[in-house]
Amino acid sequence: MSLKKAVTAASPLALRIVAECPVTKARACDLALPHWTVSTPVFMPVGTQGTLKGITADQLESLGCQICLGNTYHLGMRPGPDLIERANGLHGFMNWKRNLLTDSGGFQMVSLVELSEVTEEGVKFKSPYDGKEILLSPEKSISIQNSLGSDIMMQLDDVVSSTVKGPRVEEAMHRSIRWLDRCIAANKHPDRQNLFAIIQGGLDAQLRKACLNEMTQRDVPGFAIGGLSGGEEKDDFWRMVTLSTDYLPREKPRYLMGVGYAVDLVVCVALGCDMFDCVFPTRTARFGSALVPWGSLQVKQKQYAKDFQPIDPDCQCPTLIKLFFPFLFNEHFSFQLTLMRSVRQSIVDGRFPEFIRTFMKRMFPSPDQYPGWAMEALASVNVALD
Repeated sequence: MSLKKAVTAASPLALRIVAECPVTKARACDLALPHWTVSTPVFMPVGTQGTLKGITADQLESLGCQICLGNTYHLGMRPGPDLIERANGLHGFMNWKRNLLTDSGGFQMVSLVELSEVTEEGVKFKSPYDGKEILLSPEKSISIQNSLGSDIMMQLDDVVSSTVKGPRVEEAMHRSIRWLDRCIAANKHPDRQNLFAIIQGGLDAQLRKACLNEMTQRDVPGFAIGGLSGGEEKDDFWRMVTLSTDYLPREKPRYLMGVGYAVDLVVCVALGCDMFDCVFPTRTARFGSALVPWGSLQVKQKQYAKDFQPIDPDCQCPTLIKLFFPFLFNEHFSFQLTLMRSVRQSIVDGRFPEFIRTFMKRMFPSPDQYPGWAMEALASVNVALD
């Protein structure tokens, strides 16, 4: 059966494992979704309010992007789900023909913590736009996402900062499980919109395992690893990632939320993750820092004022050092997408461990500058760095 035929009314997602690394936990998959087939591992650019800053939908498509993100909280506030639904969903609103993933709005519990209050019913927010109080419940989150028409919807989970410890973490984990059940029941379009569960549990291995055990009993199309990349120590971060992939089902996609640094992407692919997102490329571009295979380039420095050379001669985008705005956004997305295509190809070709070693040598001037956490994480999946 072809991937296209596999996406039926009963199952709007199909995952085919193309290749698995015999050394690490890395894998290359084809993820068939209603609007496109996504080649994983994949980095998903974030378009918070239905647009990606500094780049058009056509430009993003020309870079080979197969899936990008929208933000349920912000889009639900304005222009609102009714208007977007009349525009033929977020795809029509953005003029985007490929896949979309929408978050649940739950992350704003952390980013807008001063404006929010969590109860069993949902999250009460004071709107940053007009100050009005709104309630984002699991049912409301799914209702907005149904109107947006995204290919992948995220459950509303109880999000706490990754640096928080104690009873609040356990409370959030159990509530996320209960809210998952409410999200599943609220989904009006299970035939064309995939609902992903989000694994919580903070940095507590036992809580993570308990959440994994409960959520994997639900028949959802995919799983996300949440509650990380929020300021915790990298040693804690990678251990929670690899613990999660150890317990997640092989036949379903694994989405690591909020990860976008190049080293993090490569390491976490080795630990078994398929999908990633982060606002890092956009934020970095705004401050004039270009992403390159050897780290970053500060294009605002005087030495580049009259430099008309490409930022990276091997990059396919047309960005010159002098003309860094707005083309720097294009360069950043090109870098991330090209990196992930290279990672995938190395897995397919059976040379991913060699790719990792070459990547690290180019990223860091000398081995003694390799991050200790990355070396430990890679060693845990049988990759020793020189």
